[in-house]
Amino acid sequence: MENQHNHHHDHHHEGSMEPDKSAKSKSMPASHQQVGHSHPKPQDDHGGHNEHAGHHTADFLKRFWICLVITVPVLLLSHIIQQWAGFKLSFTGDKYVLLALSSFIFIYGGSPFLTGLVREFKQRVPGMMTLVAVAITTAYVYSTAVVLGLSGMDFFWELATLIDIMLLGHWLEMRSQMAASRALESLVALLPSAVHIERNHIVTDIPLKDLQTNDVIIVKPGEKIPADGLVIEGSSYVNESMLTGESVPVQKGKDEKVIGGAVNGDGALKIEVTGTGNDSYLSKVIGMVQSAQGTKSKTQNLAGKVAMWLTIISISVGIITLIIWLSAGQSLPFALERMVTVMVTSCPHALGVAIPLVVAVSTTLSAMHGLLIRNRTAFENARNITTIIFDKTGTLTKGSHEIQQIIPLTNLYTPDEILQYAGAIQQNSEHHIAHGIIRKLKEKKLELWKSSDFRYIQGVGVTGTVNDKTVVAAGPNYFKQQQKEPPVIPNEIDQSINTINYVLIDDTPAGIITLADSVRETSAKAIATLKEMNIKSFLLTGDNEKVAAAVAQNLGMDGYLANVLPHEKQNKVKEFQDKGEIVAMTGDGVNDAPALAQADVGIAIGSGTDVAAETADIILVNSDPQDVVQMIAFGRATYRKMVQNLVWAVGYNVVAIPLAAGILYPTFMLSPAMGAVLMSASTIVVAINAKLLKVN
Repeated sequence: MENQHNHHHDHHHEGSMEPDKSAKSKSMPASHQQVGHSHPKPQDDHGGHNEHAGHHTADFLKRFWICLVITVPVLLLSHIIQQWAGFKLSFTGDKYVLLALSSFIFIYGGSPFLTGLVREFKQRVPGMMTLVAVAITTAYVYSTAVVLGLSGMDFFWELATLIDIMLLGHWLEMRSQMAASRALESLVALLPSAVHIERNHIVTDIPLKDLQTNDVIIVKPGEKIPADGLVIEGSSYVNESMLTGESVPVQKGKDEKVIGGAVNGDGALKIEVTGTGNDSYLSKVIGMVQSAQGTKSKTQNLAGKVAMWLTIISISVGIITLIIWLSAGQSLPFALERMVTVMVTSCPHALGVAIPLVVAVSTTLSAMHGLLIRNRTAFENARNITTIIFDKTGTLTKGSHEIQQIIPLTNLYTPDEILQYAGAIQQNSEHHIAHGIIRKLKEKKLELWKSSDFRYIQGVGVTGTVNDKTVVAAGPNYFKQQQKEPPVIPNEIDQSINTINYVLIDDTPAGIITLADSVRETSAKAIATLKEMNIKSFLLTGDNEKVAAAVAQNLGMDGYLANVLPHEKQNKVKEFQDKGEIVAMTGDGVNDAPALAQADVGIAIGSGTDVAAETADIILVNSDPQDVVQMIAFGRATYRKMVQNLVWAVGYNVVAIPLAAGILYPTFMLSPAMGAVLMSASTIVVAINAKLLKVN
């Protein structure tokens, strides 16, 4: 029989997202508070979390335009430009006007870089801002000294064009970063702005932010569902694809849950609100996506380290360039120009965005396809998985057990009474067997009796008191635990496909309920794809050998682990790891928590609003095994993009630094402004490459 695990969905899934203290928690760094409250309520602020970035981006563009206008007179007053263009423009004190205009560009246009230098210096991580600030300060100080009497050429026109290009490059880079997180806003924008609410039988429209839990709302055909809730009247097909990736609209009727943000189909629904704002599923998804985008993985840390070293190398190479050219007999302006060019060209800007952009794009894309990433490192490790262990019920199979037969074992109780006794204690359980029994009870329109003293026996079944009698509903493991012989199963029952549930009343076996589960249509395809990816798949179940063997064989899996009790799951994962396998475990959460935590990649399978499994690294909103395959493929694609971006960003510097230092002099000279153009271009290439990431 299946291990009965009483999920207590209400407590465990919807409200609570705290990490499971009992298991080795690899949960996201955000605590419960952060997930709920780290971002504005979706309804209060459509995309408020981007306001700060948006403000910054606009500021760079404004500085760029102002500096560009002032660059025109700077160019006209620069002697070298006049020589090139063949015109003359001079008047008394023109060099002081040039100094004043350039000082404005340096202070106003250069201030983001200068404040960035101070910030990086405080954090002891020299980076891009340090390089740009050092380069423009060197150029400005030297040029000012020339105006004030030092012999040599000024750099003002180069300083102005350099700052212009840097501001524009920065603006473009920030715009592409914003575009990556704009997908997050599209998640927020899933909610409608106004809601039809029914109070005292009168329907009025109120703003979404005024909606409260327990309000009754009307959702008309084609409208978005404004909040999580329960259908109390009507039925319709609801499209949840934007939230769960489930492309097929799901039929919803009375007493069924709906998710805020889903789109209603052809029927009108009356819904009682169960979760608004921070309590809603959408809000939790946004919180998770944000925390995943915020946490750094190994690859990202690597990029940070490389950027820091590149900065140190750039400054060193810049100083060495200056010394070499001076000792080779070149003039100070020439040597300084080479130094400034090295520093500007080798800015590891592209490196700074190479990984964060891929992270932003991948976490948001994942969320829109029903993959919620809570541990970025584990997600990146998904590409190395060699073995996947599937918890059978609800993953490879539909998990909706239907009652096949009810066989009384004594003359004291009729089949209906056995069903009523079983239903009375199973009503407190969230297990699929319990759902099957309650469904049958409703179908037969039998009374659901009251029960008390409910207790869940880990991996065995449930017990409680009904009509002053002690009732146990359990599987074969119960008899193993009690060291008793189980009742004989009639021959006509095929144990290879049926789950057996015994009902004991006052310690006497009263009847047998048989239930059967059906394999999901997509399971076989998913297992076949995993085989192509050279990943072994194993079935893990509390069912007997026969059931396990039948399902594993039917799906073409590499093996199965049968009769596994919940507390043994973790050890099974460990056994594989001890053999050197990189193990992913998929399970539906509660009793799989230790095993999910033990696995290299823990994948929780939770349908609908049950954003489950506090210890999982990745949550698949749908219970579709195909999503596991998609997740691994997407993990691989994400990693490839990161590597491509790293290679491009580092490779560009390897080529650009020697050119900037003047290795091809006198054949080819890279000017500081040209160096800045190249640097911005490399950043944009990296940004575009990140945006090309797709979920297959």
